[in-house]
Amino acid sequence: MTRVGRASSRLPTEDLRTLVATGLGAEALDGKRVCVVIPDGTRRCPVPWLLDVVLAAMAGRPGRIEAIVALGTHAPMSDDALAALVGAAPGRIAERHPGLEVRNHAWDDPATFRTLGTIPAGRVEQLSEGRLAVDVPVRINRAVVDADLVLVIGPVLPHEVVGFSGGNKYLFPGLSGQEMIDVTHWLGALIGSAAIIGTPGVTPVRALIDEAATLVPTERRALCVVTDAGDGLHAAAYGTPEVAWTEAVEIAALTHVQYLDAPVRNVLSIIPDRYDDLWTAAKGFYKVEPVVADGGRVVLYAPYLHELTPMHPGVEDIGYHTIGYFTGQWDRFAERPWGELAHSTHLRGAGTWDPVDGERARVSVTLASGVSEARTRGVGLDWADPATIDVDAYEGDPEWLVVPDAGEVLYRLRT
Repeated sequence: MTRVGRASSRLPTEDLRTLVATGLGAEALDGKRVCVVIPDGTRRCPVPWLLDVVLAAMAGRPGRIEAIVALGTHAPMSDDALAALVGAAPGRIAERHPGLEVRNHAWDDPATFRTLGTIPAGRVEQLSEGRLAVDVPVRINRAVVDADLVLVIGPVLPHEVVGFSGGNKYLFPGLSGQEMIDVTHWLGALIGSAAIIGTPGVTPVRALIDEAATLVPTERRALCVVTDAGDGLHAAAYGTPEVAWTEAVEIAALTHVQYLDAPVRNVLSIIPDRYDDLWTAAKGFYKVEPVVADGGRVVLYAPYLHELTPMHPGVEDIGYHTIGYFTGQWDRFAERPWGELAHSTHLRGAGTWDPVDGERARVSVTLASGVSEARTRGVGLDWADPATIDVDAYEGDPEWLVVPDAGEVLYRLRT
């Protein structure tokens, strides 16, 4: 048994327990060290429930269990936020999950990492289908290497960089060094978000991530889940990250992609407060860009958001631009963090640039947030006062597509 559940219904708890008990029951865990990798608060996922099931299935067999939050380069979670993430009251993780250590991935601390090797430029060129040819050092959180088993727990859904999230992505770039973050995100940008997002097979970015994962000396397993519209699951799959991810993608492609018969000109994406900066809130654009007509616009409605990208301040310096703006002036930007360049072009979307006519984006992006008009326009986005956004009026306007809880469901044209 590698997968339970289906796209059309909610997964019963007993089915999940049976899947996990069967999978973990076959692992040699007695006295071993287990590293559980979990998503941060920007992913809608029933982490407390999943941890309950996983820890019950291990039932005192490991010598040590720790949970690492796969931040990538997201903001570290506070102690109270970490407790809430795993379903505990502030300061009471040990009461909720006895013996479990929970901590952030300290991506900004060089001592966090172990170097596993290098993916040579020639291999990167193969995997990227000729788009990049650079040596990529592979570094990962040392907790993964020090463990006997690493268990990835997290949701699978359409993703703007890799196609579908989940699986080995929780290791690279979730627990990786900056080099892998920059290369994978830039490769995704070169392909184009609208082209790669929601691609169910092994994309060039997924191939690069899976290649890095082969350098991990620890046994790797994954519990890949497909969330439903509430606090439950449609399905779950257990196995190697490659197998579990493939099984989960088959369901996520049915539950997390909504098809339209014709393009729309205007979209209001209502950004949930789990996205607390534009680095993550931009998912409200990525997930709708494929259905917006040329010359259309997307409004990101996030009144609670008061910062742009505090973890990536360079974005405010370079602004938001189409891919051609960077590739056409590569001598100006090659030394910038590629992850920041990728985020910039992902949010600006498809378009063109040349030194004579300048830059033209296919779709306009408006930010209606707590960020000032001057700062918003200063990074190349349109601005709207969030106080003027009447969501009910937009919902009643046939000229607008209103997307609640934007950022997880992908919209695509049926053709």
